[in-house]
Amino acid sequence: MLSRKAEDYLEAILNIEEKKGYTRIKDIALALNVKPSSVVEMVKRLDDRGFVNYRKYDGVTLTPKGAEIGRAVWGRHTTIRAFLEIIKVPEPTADKDACIIEHELEPKTIEQIRNLVDFVKSAPDYPQWLEHFEVFCNTGVHPCVEEKRKGKRASVV
Repeated sequence: MLSRKAEDYLEAILNIEEKKGYTRIKDIALALNVKPSSVVEMVKRLDDRGFVNYRKYDGVTLTPKGAEIGRAVWGRHTTIRAFLEIIKVPEPTADKDACIIEHELEPKTIEQIRNLVDFVKSAPDYPQWLEHFEVFCNTGVHPCVEEKRKGKRASVV
């Protein structure tokens, strides 16, 4: 079992490798907003456990085992971030919160969130309930309730 911090390192290394083709200690430090000395310490631990290959002047690469975990963490992150964005959480906050939540939820919960995200994103048109949710977020009133109230008032007149 890896710590949340170790998972964050593997996820960061994966993302940096995919963007740049290589990963250096300073890249990881920038991505995680930590000191390079802290990165070296964690990378050495990850190397000892077989998750990365670290050579002082050659940088850091993920082993297949490390890449698998990095991809899993990134998948959880993107799923949760997409869900949060669907419910109108601003993008920077959604990304930050996804970093926290991705380590805490059970796999079945992540799977169901992924199913909901996929369902919403594959809808042929923007689902009406999402439009209603957006109105609710802005006004505090459910549009269907308001329509029923207006309908009752119109039938009384």
